[in-house]
Amino acid sequence: MTDLLANLALGFGVAFSPANLAFCMIGTLVGTLIGVLPGVGPLATIAMLLPITFGLPPVGALIMLAGIYYGSQYGGSTTSILVNIPGEAASVVTTLDGHQMALQGRAGPALAIAAIGSFFAGCVATVLVAALGAPLTSVALLFGPAEYFSLMVLGLIFAVVLAKGSVVKALCMILLGLMLSMIGSDIETGQSRMSFDIPEMADGIGFVTVAMGVFGFAEIMRNLEHTSSRDVVNAKLTGLMPTWPDLKACAPAIGRGTLLGSILGILPGGGAVIAAFAAYTFEKKVAKDPSRFGRGAIEGVASPESANNAASQTSFIPLLTLGIPPNAVMALMVGAMTIHGIVPGPQVMTKQPELFWGMIASMWIGNAMLVIINLPLVGVWVRLLRVPYRLLYPAIMMFCCIGVYSINNSPFDVLITAAFGLVGYWLAKHDFEPAPMLLGFVLGPLMEENLRRAMLIARGDPTTFLTRPISAGLLALATLLLVIALLPMIRAKREEVFVEE
Repeated sequence: MTDLLANLALGFGVAFSPANLAFCMIGTLVGTLIGVLPGVGPLATIAMLLPITFGLPPVGALIMLAGIYYGSQYGGSTTSILVNIPGEAASVVTTLDGHQMALQGRAGPALAIAAIGSFFAGCVATVLVAALGAPLTSVALLFGPAEYFSLMVLGLIFAVVLAKGSVVKALCMILLGLMLSMIGSDIETGQSRMSFDIPEMADGIGFVTVAMGVFGFAEIMRNLEHTSSRDVVNAKLTGLMPTWPDLKACAPAIGRGTLLGSILGILPGGGAVIAAFAAYTFEKKVAKDPSRFGRGAIEGVASPESANNAASQTSFIPLLTLGIPPNAVMALMVGAMTIHGIVPGPQVMTKQPELFWGMIASMWIGNAMLVIINLPLVGVWVRLLRVPYRLLYPAIMMFCCIGVYSINNSPFDVLITAAFGLVGYWLAKHDFEPAPMLLGFVLGPLMEENLRRAMLIARGDPTTFLTRPISAGLLALATLLLVIALLPMIRAKREEVFVEE
């Protein structure tokens, strides 16, 4: 306990420096803005802003990117409630009851309870990250190449099991991501592979290029197909604070959403989207009158908003302690850490404690900032939502292209991003979820490296993965999960979680 308090004191000392407070403020503001703008999302934004962070100190850069992530979870609730357009994927569930409350003239309490739930969940998740960091780091130090390879296999299987839609399609996406990660030079021999003698592909495809295309450009194309009414934003927002009965009804829902989101955020492949859906479904199951949901039940706003914010923060636990990204946004954070010369994993806590604990402390500060700055800014976000789509999306596309081009000063990267935009659009239209592909793409080189190391240590004996107890246990769990997910009865139950009505 003494060590934990000393580490937290170190973290708050780092986070309260003027520069890091400014980075945290910028991150939460930009994150909220991104959450409010329909169809942009944290993935595309973090990918777009990565080049800007190259010149920043590592701690400040990661604090800002983390603020963008959990800020976008909160910002997505504003547009979901006011105009029935989810700002990003995790806010889809909030539209069901939040927008109904807005139509009933209760947009204020809905927005306020989303802020309160997000703040409470963020505080609890921050404590969890601090408490679980040291024990998980100790466990991670026991891992060798074989264990890391098996853990990554388990992570990819979790991504398949928890992905929305078909298990087979999710498996295909994982394999596509692994194949894309192998383009470029062999990690040991330097021999070119799958580059088709194109010089620009000799070093492989950048993860920013893939993420921006599949999530940024493709999402923009999808959103241009839809036209939605924005009548609610023309009304004046009144009665911002929830009543005492509202708070009494929401308290258990916030607690349950926080707990569920915290657990699902840690699991590889989970993240904010599955947490929000699962929390909403669970809340309907335990409600005395489930028919209220979908008609303006305030618990239907409180629970998923708490869950998605908790999940967005506990997803940092496997990233910082094991070096394994549990979802697509954390995969981008791996890229950001690598750019700044930081190797994600157990060494971060022992060799760079100021970075580890500074990030944790900044999460609590960022959550407090979200509540303080966002409720007064609701009117600003409403005015922003009135900007016509025909003006909004060209600007987003322009910034995306500038971001991609600035990484290597390469027009070829912009063309590749556009190609991945078309691929991402096709995947979305045919119900392929692209997030597992990005996870496979990021984990591919790490898996290959650990596979080769394990085989070298074992002198080419593949049974090393089964004779080492931890590795064998992880592979057995991965196999069991995949078999269970493919059972017809489980598949039917699994898809119920994603039913919105």
